[in-house]
Amino acid sequence: MPGPIKVIQSGFRYEIVRLICEGGMGAVYEARQLGIQGFEKRVAIKLIRERFTSQPDFAENLVGEARLVADLIHTNIVQTYHLGEVEGSPFICMELIGGVNLEQFVQRLADRKRKLPVELAVFIVSRIARGLAYAHAKSDRFGKPLGIVHRDISPKNIMIAWEGDVKLTDFGIAKAAGYLKSNEGEEVAGKAEYMSPEQADFQITDKRSDLFSAGIVLSQLLTGQNIFRGPTVEDSRQRVIKTPIPDFTQLNPDLEPRLNAILQRSLARDLSQRYASADDMLYELEYFIYHRGYGPTNETLGKFVRDLFQHDPTRSARDPGKGATSRITANTKNASKSGTRTTAATVRTRRTTKSTRSPKGLLNRIRSQFK
Repeated sequence: MPGPIKVIQSGFRYEIVRLICEGGMGAVYEARQLGIQGFEKRVAIKLIRERFTSQPDFAENLVGEARLVADLIHTNIVQTYHLGEVEGSPFICMELIGGVNLEQFVQRLADRKRKLPVELAVFIVSRIARGLAYAHAKSDRFGKPLGIVHRDISPKNIMIAWEGDVKLTDFGIAKAAGYLKSNEGEEVAGKAEYMSPEQADFQITDKRSDLFSAGIVLSQLLTGQNIFRGPTVEDSRQRVIKTPIPDFTQLNPDLEPRLNAILQRSLARDLSQRYASADDMLYELEYFIYHRGYGPTNETLGKFVRDLFQHDPTRSARDPGKGATSRITANTKNASKSGTRTTAATVRTRRTTKSTRSPKGLLNRIRSQFK
């Protein structure tokens, strides 16, 4: 491989504005990336929680995720811009999505007693299928397939922008050759009620596992319930493995038989009966919503989401100039090791069930460094 024609050495400065969300092992913040002559860009910063910063495995987890996602350039996947380090702990700078995640979207529908149109439900999952089709087919720079399996397809990891863009995020427990560790067969990782049967049963997964999870999300959007959710993580895991797949037209009479057939195929426990690829699933989802002619678009979904949340796109969601601001001055060191991680409501199970707890955020650590 030829050497570079020029090297540009430049540090980055980030000002953290607010907490966006917290998970079991990390937290995501909104930040301003600052440059020369007044340059400013709003980004998201993912950091390891303070209690885990001294544990090398968690740093490897974050680095492995960043290295993997850095080269996943697709409109339906949240982009990664930079992997940096502060106080010896790595962080990821990512695309900031102005909008909500699907979990918040579903909750707002329930709170407002609104029903999501069938076509919009199918449209949302079709965009996820698009992102998965791209990720599953991704190869390294030598043309070797990476074998990416996301393993955590769930509403919390699906973002909907105010403009209607749908984006998949959080590849923290993904499986990919050469980037992220996998202990499949010994442990399971993910949100139990969104796992595939093989994932829940300590088996080796492939790309078809993500399609089962996408089918769960679609069925939830169409019926208002996750048929596998139980009172405990272990109960949910067992339901994924054993609960009979219902006729979804009985749960929602508005569903057409063709859409029920799509759900049945995506939720087939027999891998030979499930969709072989995200492309196959995508084709049937898009045919369903577009075969009559005009169907939903990003603009259609965006209008629905803005109306649901009463969001005014001409008004900034938050004035970044107000309130306390923390600063990160990052160097450009890159790490070479990789690993896996868990997120909120994501569990690792070694034949027994463990749940993750949310420790205090690590924003104070960053603040104290720059006082």
